[in-house]
Amino acid sequence: MSFSNLGLSPKVLSAVEAAGFETPTPIQHKAVPAAISGRDVLGIAQTGTGKTASFVLPMLTRLERGRARARMPRSLILEPTRELAAQVAEHFEILGKNHKLTVALLIGGVSYEDQDRKLDRGADVVIATPGRLLDHFMRGKLLLNGVEILVVDEADRMLDMGFIPDVERICKLLPFTRQTLFFSATMPPEVQRLADKFLHSPVRIEVAPQATAAATIVQRLKKAPHDPAGKREVLRALMRETAVKNAIIFCNRKKDVGILHRSLQRHGFNVGALHGDMDQHQRTATLDAFRSGQIAFLAASDVAARGLDIPEVSHIFNYDVPIHPEDYVHRIGRTGRAGREGFAAMLVTPQDYKALKAIEKLLRYEIAWIDEAPSEEEQREAEARPNENGYRRGNRPRRNKRPHGSGAHTGHPSKHDTPQNGHHNKAQAARRSEQPKHHHPGERKQAHGHAAPAPQPKKTQSPPPQPRPRQQGMGDHVPAFMMRPVRVT
Repeated sequence: MSFSNLGLSPKVLSAVEAAGFETPTPIQHKAVPAAISGRDVLGIAQTGTGKTASFVLPMLTRLERGRARARMPRSLILEPTRELAAQVAEHFEILGKNHKLTVALLIGGVSYEDQDRKLDRGADVVIATPGRLLDHFMRGKLLLNGVEILVVDEADRMLDMGFIPDVERICKLLPFTRQTLFFSATMPPEVQRLADKFLHSPVRIEVAPQATAAATIVQRLKKAPHDPAGKREVLRALMRETAVKNAIIFCNRKKDVGILHRSLQRHGFNVGALHGDMDQHQRTATLDAFRSGQIAFLAASDVAARGLDIPEVSHIFNYDVPIHPEDYVHRIGRTGRAGREGFAAMLVTPQDYKALKAIEKLLRYEIAWIDEAPSEEEQREAEARPNENGYRRGNRPRRNKRPHGSGAHTGHPSKHDTPQNGHHNKAQAARRSEQPKHHHPGERKQAHGHAAPAPQPKKTQSPPPQPRPRQQGMGDHVPAFMMRPVRVT
């Protein structure tokens, strides 16, 4: 099967040939003809399978006829990260060089003015992250009622990053008659629900078993202490022992990316950093330097784990065991691409044994250890040992409730005094109703309705405590640590 058998236009075929593509990948072979025919497509495929071209090529063919109007794009591609969106825009530059299509890239970290100018001229293709797209829509700079083709890419990553509500909102703003191309590496229940809601009789294409690693990747595990300094020392030794051309080092948290980056620089490694808190200019410059070989190591959070086209990465080091087992597959998928051999190593502390078992269960095989594997006794001890938060795995205590009466000092009910706690509130109200109501002295009434003299307090009786004066200048939100009892003298 060649690209000429997929129903692509002569202009697209010419660009494909000029780009050096000869044979379509399995996802392209199945998805392109269905997309050209106008059918909805549900594609389940891992990164590195040629998924981007499987929606770019048919979109170019279908958009050859017609023109875009101002602020009314003809097609929309949603991506979870800025890097992925920019990467898709590069595909349009390469494969759409014979077309005169206007492509607008709407991502954060870039000036609104430049993006507004592109939209005002009329964009055939809008490639966007959900948040920035909605920003333009709310500002009245973008109309979505002319979209003919919608692509939702990396849907499971959208779920991980909390974008599913935004994606649902965007889908509801689009014409009902649009064509939808929906791609995801895995299909968790929430992503399946989204697909069922917005796809109409889709062609389901699944080119590989879900969450499987490429057979060309050599995977190994390395024991590491839980102590951060000791763990970094083990990583450095591992990086020096292996013949590394270039490598991505994955951390679970952005904070750890920065710490590891500075540590490796101090020890003489040529390393850059990539995480979500960097501005777009820094992220683009770092990726370009890594692609060109100016830096050999890239310390990254999972923002770099999905879909980034970084060719010929020789090694992947997982400094942290990923929280979600599927993220392990996506991380190591940066190496061993296009049939090349890759190497992936992961540091495992005693606290990570349970998470490791979840990854091996997903892969359906055990990963080999560089050193001796932990014994069953060591694993049992790790499970029983409290972690840094002071509780054993799987036995996390419930959050402590707010101290009773913590909202009384501000004159407002606490969050526990809500209708959900009706029994508690009714009991309080009943107790208050049973207490006698005191009127002004001299106006206390007897049962017969005649005024009775108010009783005189004893001289030894201390004055009743006065309520604490309300804090000034802080509104109704007084911090709990300032709500201390005041002794009235």
